[in-house]
Amino acid sequence: MPNNTPLYDQHVACGGKMVDFAGWNMPLNYGSQLEEHHAVRNDAGMFDVSHMTVVDLQGPGVKAFLQKLLANDVDKLKLSGKALYSCMLKPDGGVIDDLITYYLDDQNFRMVVNAATHDKDLEWTGQQAQAFDVSITERTDLAMIAVQGPNARDKARAVMSPAQAEAASALKIFVAMKADELFIARTGYTGEDGYEIMVPAGQASEMWQKLVEQGVRPCGLGARDSLRLEAGMNLYGSDMDETISPLEAGLNWTVAWEPAEREFTGREALEAQRQQGGLRKFVGLVLQDKGVLRAHQSVTLNGTAVGETTSGGFSPTLGKSIALARVSAEVGETCQVEVRGKQLACKVVKPPFARHGKVCVELG
Repeated sequence: MPNNTPLYDQHVACGGKMVDFAGWNMPLNYGSQLEEHHAVRNDAGMFDVSHMTVVDLQGPGVKAFLQKLLANDVDKLKLSGKALYSCMLKPDGGVIDDLITYYLDDQNFRMVVNAATHDKDLEWTGQQAQAFDVSITERTDLAMIAVQGPNARDKARAVMSPAQAEAASALKIFVAMKADELFIARTGYTGEDGYEIMVPAGQASEMWQKLVEQGVRPCGLGARDSLRLEAGMNLYGSDMDETISPLEAGLNWTVAWEPAEREFTGREALEAQRQQGGLRKFVGLVLQDKGVLRAHQSVTLNGTAVGETTSGGFSPTLGKSIALARVSAEVGETCQVEVRGKQLACKVVKPPFARHGKVCVELG
């Protein structure tokens, strides 16, 4: 039986079409994925992301532990609340998970990992932590609501106390803060501005209802996926997994090579990949013909297979089908994708496709 988040009853009351996602009953949509998508790009929408795993890490050895565990370097974080996006790697460089880590102080960090990787993430993290003076606590007492869109911050602050709203208004992008019982982060997975708000589970339903009354539209998994695809944001299990290194997933920017003496797990393998060369590149595709791009379709160049799509679908903002793809280095400005036995023409672009309500690529 799938688990229910603290917001399950709210989803049902709002007309959510519930599906099993990573062992959780989650809303696919509330009637129209297209309208939900446009609400986030043009106004404000919200997502229940309580299925994701919040982990608090504490102790004298926590910074050294995270410098070993993560490919990015938490020593970059000097401001309390500052967030860092990183991959957690296997020794061979494969991606165990991608995650966000928040720095609270030198002995306190908070990490948010994916729901589908919950068990292996906690097992791996626990194993690696044994050599360090650190405690790991899963925060099952929290729910999380992501409020996203150009009007999201204003509408979210309207349901906060005056003190919380004032504090939230001063947050810079990719920074979080504690405000009474709330943990408010100016982060998201849509390519729009907004907050991800961690709230005690018992208060989540009331906050959701207040956001509905402010005109924030409930949105489901479908819109979340089309929004993150337009924003060029990777999805674990599709765009990368334990067989793919960040160097072939468009995530080289998340690997902190300096200082050279920091020996994070997977570093040796990544350095060997860089030296060997021949790495595939991660690109965006805009379909020029009629059809729909999906994950795991063959990308071809003059009849020869040169890679595959990793994520794909219809882009409501562009009005075209788009995809992310991993392809060989020789692919230039155009390629083809095999869709139902036909070779369909695609334009190769650099993601993102759309962010902050605007198209970011040339379509034709």
